[in-house]
Amino acid sequence: MSDNWTTLTTLLIKNAALVATFDDQRRELRDAGLFVRDGVIEKVGPTAQLPEIADEVFDLAGHIILPGLINTHHHFYQTLTRAVPAAQNANLFNWLKTLYPIWARMRPEDIIVSTQIALAELALSGCTTAADHLYVFPNGVRLDDEIDAALQIGVRLQASRGSMSVGESQGGLPPDSVVEKEDEILADSARLIEEYHDADHGAMTQVVLAPCSPFSVSQDLMRETAKLAREYKVMLHTHLAETQDEEKYTQENFGMRPVAWMETLGWTGEDVWFAHSVHVNDAEIAHYAEKGCGVAHCATSNMRLASGIAPLLKMLNTGVKVGLGVDGSASNDSSHMLAEARQAMLLARLDAGLRGASLSGGETPALMTARQALEVATRGGAAVLGRGDIGSLEVGKCADFFAVKLDKLDFAGALHDPLAALVFCAPVRADHTVVGGRFVVKGGELQTLELPQVIETHNRTAARLLAN
Repeated sequence: MSDNWTTLTTLLIKNAALVATFDDQRRELRDAGLFVRDGVIEKVGPTAQLPEIADEVFDLAGHIILPGLINTHHHFYQTLTRAVPAAQNANLFNWLKTLYPIWARMRPEDIIVSTQIALAELALSGCTTAADHLYVFPNGVRLDDEIDAALQIGVRLQASRGSMSVGESQGGLPPDSVVEKEDEILADSARLIEEYHDADHGAMTQVVLAPCSPFSVSQDLMRETAKLAREYKVMLHTHLAETQDEEKYTQENFGMRPVAWMETLGWTGEDVWFAHSVHVNDAEIAHYAEKGCGVAHCATSNMRLASGIAPLLKMLNTGVKVGLGVDGSASNDSSHMLAEARQAMLLARLDAGLRGASLSGGETPALMTARQALEVATRGGAAVLGRGDIGSLEVGKCADFFAVKLDKLDFAGALHDPLAALVFCAPVRADHTVVGGRFVVKGGELQTLELPQVIETHNRTAARLLAN
């Protein structure tokens, strides 16, 4: 672990070419910086208006600074099964059926190394908070394994205790070998909350309860999980309306569409967010907005699995809270948040064009902007996760930010608008990523792990899983 991984009393960031605050006024400040005390932003503004002395002074001349990106949906363990040949050209259900038997071989140490790889990749792309959804617990695997690994990396973790309880023998999708007993799921959920959940400002670890999907858990487990989460005042998360197969499944088994089914189970409200929501209609979008439900938009994964195009702009314009999710690294094959922001913008533009083709009178549909995409990746993600302490650079918020040097080849000729260039141009790595005033990435290098060793261990593990 690097010597940089210490808690500084004060940190001064100065001379940045641009600080994009994403605060309520959406201020973009030239020749500016931040003054941080004990991991919290104390001042944001032009360099000339900031204190001149701090425990550490860091000159970011020639850089752009943004709030840390917030990943609202991931499956870290899937870094072990990227680009598996048999799953490369499958839709969601067939993709899952191919990979479930492989995931059933995982051990606790596999969860640790995959978490390290996923969070390293995220941090190097400017991500400072990640929500992970672990729902496969074979061979003694526990969510504790992931939490311990995340604390070592130094990225904030929304650790989602996933679950599957309905196997193939009961009409579910997963094989019986990877489902759990429902009383054990609920008991472990309570244990994890009591042991790890931190509701305080600046929490590094929060626990979320997250049954996997409508086709892998019972209605009783959905209801009891919601009751338990509200008893402990933690968030709820699940996959919903990802594919037309799922829509068919809920209609055949429950007599209603996925969103209506969630309503009957007590799964709507400010404390709920859904991954995907690709196949939702206007009434369901309005229902999300009315109830305060959030959505994790996973553009790349939805394209990769041919699931469809989520109505992102329609959700935003209706007032739905939306954040970005890279989704599992076996359905995205990457954990790059800037790349995800770019994909979200481009897919929304494609969707607008497809919708516009059917409009009469020569109407031009609105196009999603680069700033909207970055706002979804920052403020939007914070709102989805129910966190008021992150998502923008303003006084009182956590000092979570990333910086990118602007003299890169990737931005040549694009610095008329450097903020937009981060999205329009090829995705780049962060030069610096800071969480709570501490450098997780510095000079383009991860500070909290010896990454080459971890990559070697990870690749050996991935080979073992596929060889069995």
